[in-house]
Formats: sequence, C-alpha cells, structure tokens
Amino acid sequence: MKKQMAIWTLCLSLFFIQLQTAGAAPAPQDGRMSYETAFTGTDTSLTGSGSRQQYFEVMDYWNVDELRINLSFQVSQITDEQDSSITLSLNGSPFHTFRPKLGNDGKQQLSIPAPKGFLKKGTNTLSIQGYLRTTAIKDQLCYVDNAPDNWLHLFNTSSVQVLYTNQALDGGIRDFTQRFSGIDTLQRAESILTVPEGGTGAELEAAAYALSGFVQTSKLKEKPIPLLPYRADTVKDKQAVVLVAMYDRVPAALKAQLSKQDDLGGHALIQLVHAAGQPTLVVTSKDESLLIKAGRLLANAELTSQISSELKVVDDTTEVATPPLSISSTITFTETGDKLSGPYHQEQTYFVSLPSNRSLADSGRISLDYRYAQNLDFDRSLVTVSINDTPIGSKKLAKELANGDTLNFTVPKSLNISGNFSVTVAFDLELAGAICTPNTEQMPWAYISKDSVLQLNTKDRTDLLFNNYPYPFLRDEIFNHVAVVLPQEMDDYSFLSLSNVFNLLGQYASGNTGDIHFYSDSVSEGNLSNNNIIAIGSYSNNKLIRDNNDKLYFRFSKDGSRLVSNEKMSIEDSYGAQLGTLQLIESPYASGRGLLAVTGASTENAYVASRLIASEKDKWKVFGDGVAADKDGNVSAHRFKTISGAADDSIVRQVIERSDVVGFIAALLLVLTLVLVSLILLLRKHMKKRGDGA
Repeated sequence: MKKQMAIWTLCLSLFFIQLQTAGAAPAPQDGRMSYETAFTGTDTSLTGSGSRQQYFEVMDYWNVDELRINLSFQVSQITDEQDSSITLSLNGSPFHTFRPKLGNDGKQQLSIPAPKGFLKKGTNTLSIQGYLRTTAIKDQLCYVDNAPDNWLHLFNTSSVQVLYTNQALDGGIRDFTQRFSGIDTLQRAESILTVPEGGTGAELEAAAYALSGFVQTSKLKEKPIPLLPYRADTVKDKQAVVLVAMYDRVPAALKAQLSKQDDLGGHALIQLVHAAGQPTLVVTSKDESLLIKAGRLLANAELTSQISSELKVVDDTTEVATPPLSISSTITFTETGDKLSGPYHQEQTYFVSLPSNRSLADSGRISLDYRYAQNLDFDRSLVTVSINDTPIGSKKLAKELANGDTLNFTVPKSLNISGNFSVTVAFDLELAGAICTPNTEQMPWAYISKDSVLQLNTKDRTDLLFNNYPYPFLRDEIFNHVAVVLPQEMDDYSFLSLSNVFNLLGQYASGNTGDIHFYSDSVSEGNLSNNNIIAIGSYSNNKLIRDNNDKLYFRFSKDGSRLVSNEKMSIEDSYGAQLGTLQLIESPYASGRGLLAVTGASTENAYVASRLIASEKDKWKVFGDGVAADKDGNVSAHRFKTISGAADDSIVRQVIERSDVVGFIAALLLVLTLVLVSLILLLRKHMKKRGDGA
C-alpha cells in the first residue's frame, strides 16, 4: 500500500511540476477536447505600431471544431481610444480588429473566436499588431510613432485555445508514433515507454534508442516521456504505450496478438496491437541484437514517419541507420532570398544548427549580399548583423550601392558560442523628403540575396563541465561510447531518473549510430574502459558510486546516509540526507572519458537532481561540474576542477578542419615539389654536361 501511495504521489508531483507554458485545458462538457498554449513564459510589451508573433501547434490527428484567442492585456492609461486599434492575424491573414478600452486602468480580457479556415497542420503563427496613439492625430501635423507612452502589455495568462476531437487511429505505426509524442498526449501524461520488470541490458538499450526518437519529434520538449516497468498500475489510463521486451518476457495478452512468431530468432517485430482498447506498440525479438536494431529504427524519425502499416519486420538486411552528420564550413542563409518591407527597423533571423560539443573557432566570416530601396535617408539608414542578439558590426547604406551592396564581418572569437545559434540581419530603413510619411507596409524595402553565407570554422569543446553538456555522452549528435551503470534492483525513482537523463540526451541525438550499453553495478572495470559512464542510484544501492565516493565532489558520509560538506558548500546533517546531486568527474577507468553520477542519499533524491537535466527548461541552472538540488527547488552549482576534460584538438585535426589552411598548405607543397623537381632536373643536366666535357 505504501509503495502504491508513493507511486501516485510521484505521478501527481510530475504532473504539477511540469505544467508550465502549455496545457490541456479541462475538456468541454460536450465531449470535445481542449488544448491551450500560453503566449509566452513571461509577460511581453509592444509600443507604437509594434507587433508580436506567438506560435502554437495543431496536430495532424486533430479535427478542429473551434479556435479561440484569449487575450489578457493592459494599455497605456492615456491611450486615445478613437485612434488606437489592435489587429489579430492568423498565418498572415487578418481576422479581427478592435479598439482597446480605458476602463479598469486600461486592463482588459477578451475571448475572440478565430476562423478555422486560416489554420494549418503543424506550427501556426498568431500576430498581434498594435496601432497605439496617446494623442489624437488631428491635433498634430505629424505623429511620432515610437513615443514611449504608446504601450500595450500582454500578460502571460493570454493563450490560444483549440477545441477538437481526435481522428480514429488508422495510420499504423506512423499515426501511433505521432500521437505518442503529441503535445496533448504528453501534457495529459498519457504516453509511456515500458520494459518488463527487471529490464535486461538489451531491453534498456533498445528502449533508450526508441526514447531518443520519440523526444526528437516531440513539440513539447519540457514534458519528459517516462520510462517505467510494464505493470497494470503504470499503463492504466494511458492512451499510447510502447513495450520493448525480449519475446519470452512479453505479457501473454499481448503475445497472443503478435504476428510472425515462428522465427523471432531471425527477426524482430515492431507491431501495433490493441489490448483492451489500449493502443500498444510492441517491440520484441528472441535475438538481443535484433531487438536493439528495432530500437534504433524507432530512433530514426524519418523511417517511422513512413510506416503506414501496423507491422514492421526487422531483420539483418533492414537498413535503419540515419545519414551521417555533415558539418559544412559554408552555410547559406536563404535558398531563394528574403525581402523585408516597411520603414524603420526590420529584422530577418536565421538559425544555424551545430552539434552541442562544437563551438565557433576564429576566422569565421559573415558575407552578406543585399540591395535596398533608393528613397531612403542615407544619413540615417544602416544594416546591423548580430549573433545571438550580440551585434558584431554595422554598415551605412549608400544610394550608389542600393542595387547591389555587400559586407564582410569577422565573427568575434570572444562570443564563445557553442551549439545552435542565431544570426539576425537588421535594417534601419529611414525615409527622407517628407514632413510626415505614412506608415506603409510595402515601402521602403531591403532584400537579402541567396549569395549571403556564413563561413564557419568550429572546434570541439572537450571540457568535462555541465556548460558543455551533453558532451561527452554525445559527440557530433550521436551517442559517444556510453555505459550506464544501474542498481541491481531498480525502483520507479531510478527508472524515472534514467528516463530524465535520456529525454534530454535524445533531444540532442539526431543520429542513431552511436552506442549505449547498460550494466548492473557489479560490472567489471574492463567493460567500463574506453566508455563515458552514467551512474544512477544512491550510495546504498549502487556499488560503483560507493567505490568512487572518494573521487566525488559531493561525498557521502561513511554510512552513506547523507552528503557531507566540502570546500564549496556547508551541508547540515539532516539537509545532507535530503540532497540530490549531479557530478561530472573524470572517469576512473579511462583517460579522457567522463563519469556522470546522478545520486543522493536515496533514489528519490537522485530523481530530484535528474529533473535538472530532463529538458532545456531547467538545464540553464546546471553549470560547473558539481550540482546539488533539494525538493524545494533550491539548486547550488559549483566548479571544482581547475583543469577539466580531455586535451584540446591536436594541431593536425585543427588544420584538417580548416579548408582555407588546407588549401594554402596544398599550394605550398605543390610549389615546393615543383622547385625540388626543377633542382633535380637542373642538377642532372649540369652533371651530364660535366660528363660530356670530360
């Protein structure tokens, strides 16, 4: 009874802790479902003729019945009601305009129906355009648009609400996987990935690959997908269940519905079955390597999106690998060119994807090819380029170059950028020649051509710090020799800690060709050599953590009942029994490898710490190499190592990755070769003449 109560308490705490920016609203009484997406995680403001875009998702399997925009906002108390307006647009099509009221100190709440015809499957854009005035236009010859008293404040209680019904599940494995990682299914905690009780290494490995595939396609990254044992209480009320199991461990009720059971030693099955009305995707085989291969297939989102049947047979000939990652040194910003229209400040942002373990090296350059209108005030118009909102350079626009201008900026090494980043090109298009120029959307303009590129040089970030996480467990977006060491006996907290770790790793893992191995804490040192280790559990139930207690930054007391003080943090005895920690140390079993300890005095405390690395939402709290966290949300992050991780890339590797340097060296070697050949020929000719003369 106590165990069941603990499980229910854990599930409820998971639900309430992770209910943040989007949510499944209470279902209407007519049987329809409702999903609300909050505008932002924080309040936002706009001034003058400013606009804001908010994004929301419509799943492929939804039949949308109604769409409502719920606005909660406040306008400046001196707003002129007759000359101010707010316009809403959906995917570029305006559908509602209204004048804000000044009653209740300018605060207002509205629920506005939106036309379903403007919706599309996938990501939708809601634009809020404010035209705010604090003085009647008729009283002024020319109205200044950017006065600071013209403001509208959008509260984060504003939302987009979609009322819908689900289509029937008839698209096979493709349809099931979409629903499994759908935003509504995840928010209601109706998805679960399972293995049998006492999951084997092969079952857990296949499940880890499958989990990485599901989180890659999820649009609700802050909601981890749980990995738990397959039991009646864990799958109860779930709308999408995945079971990864060796064939002899599949429950009889599911096994009876499987096809092609005659040769499961020579193939694996991925089959969608319906047990008591509960859709369940069974992944099974009698061969461990084929079970793992089936898990890798589920990690390939491109393949799973193509399987419309309810059965997929995987054998030795089945191709499941994702294409190798290609890191180009030249990145094109736009394939067709981008036009920016309208006066004043206009921006275009480009997103550049890099593996999390790579950072920008020196000698990177941005080359921009662009043109613009000729009716500008060229004394005040300019273009500015920023990386991650940090300006790296500006250039004035010139009338004589309006039909074809270029700029070249060096990427500052001091930016210290790693992983994905954004490049923003901003034009300030100031008009000239009129006392008061109307605000028009089509004039003036600027155009960024397809010849604009980023010349990119990168280098590995090999420091064993959480600042570079998920390195070393991922390298160039594939699993990098990962060995997971688990307790002999896994409770639900240990399983949820494991699923938290792999939810975030899976978000970064675009490839399925790396390797993960699972071991119990009795693993030999030979199996841990040349591996990056993730150890999950408490001092009492994980021998690897006990054996390496003296190497941890947050160490346990002699009896393992609590964490003790160290040079960075004073820890009171009873408080030390309530802490969970994340510690990234050098592996004791292999030089240049890392060991991540997700631990605490109890497995529940370890689970509390693991939540910090379950999604990007909380990852910013984790830095340095030792982190302590308690149930109240208090987090203490510290750096203990003075020298961290593997040595920097070798000179040879750095040279190989620099195409400009390689080209120079090749040309130099060619010149030296020609000079050497010429000298040899001259020497032979001279020797021959001397011989003839003799």
